[in-house]
Amino acid sequence: MLKIFVSVILSLFFITNLYAGESLITESEGYACMGEDRTKRQTEETALQDAKRKAIEQVSTYIQSETQVKDLELQKDIVNAYANAKVRVLEQRGIWDSEPPKIGDCYRIKIKAEVIPDESAMKRLSEARELDDPSLPLKVQVWTDKKEYRSGEKIKVYLKGNKPFYARVLYKQADGGLIQILPNPYRKENYFQGGVIYEIPSGPDRFELEVTPPFGEETIIVYASTGEPDSIELEPAGGVYRVKTGLEDYSEKSRGIKITGKGQAKASEFYEAGLSIKTR
Repeated sequence: MLKIFVSVILSLFFITNLYAGESLITESEGYACMGEDRTKRQTEETALQDAKRKAIEQVSTYIQSETQVKDLELQKDIVNAYANAKVRVLEQRGIWDSEPPKIGDCYRIKIKAEVIPDESAMKRLSEARELDDPSLPLKVQVWTDKKEYRSGEKIKVYLKGNKPFYARVLYKQADGGLIQILPNPYRKENYFQGGVIYEIPSGPDRFELEVTPPFGEETIIVYASTGEPDSIELEPAGGVYRVKTGLEDYSEKSRGIKITGKGQAKASEFYEAGLSIKTR
């Protein structure tokens, strides 16, 4: 079996020691017309802001229709957290009635956006939530089998979501190299059941995570979603995949997921979790 040599001493059990973030990814449209008091650029910006506002509205509708929280007060708090959300545009495509546009022409824009709830509000809510409650937005826990690892020891990583989810698990090495350890050439399944603990490596995996030099800061990152993710170009490297691009590009592409739902309640839940890893 292929060994991936990593050097680590883990100082945590759960993702919150580094970072964890939830969001919703949706698609929306914006619209604005050019007048005597509005330039082409101002019209395009107005249409974009309209699309962002509608993205937040759609996410609120999704939460109320898809997140069947028993505690109505908790559901209200979650909706409020998203009402004060930030909107990050992942993709956008716009078109004018005519080119070049003239006064009276309108600009229409379609965006794919990540709606990120108010961080402080979600932090407060996390204390009142049961981690395994499937009625709440997607949350994935990540932990390891030990607190510390020494040279020659092997690492085991565990995942567990509160509801069914798709996931990619990325390993960032001390030298900056990126390896996708799940799914991999021998374990292609990327859909996981909620409430089930998954072990990495295990089953058909053909690699081990063994502690060895060079030592340094390393990270395990999980990108999870309720919608099926788009494919990412990877390079087979034995029992794993080597990532050809940088972390920022990989993270951006991991947000390329299919939008689910009906009518105005169309969105996919997204969760990114990072596990801090370092040597002593």
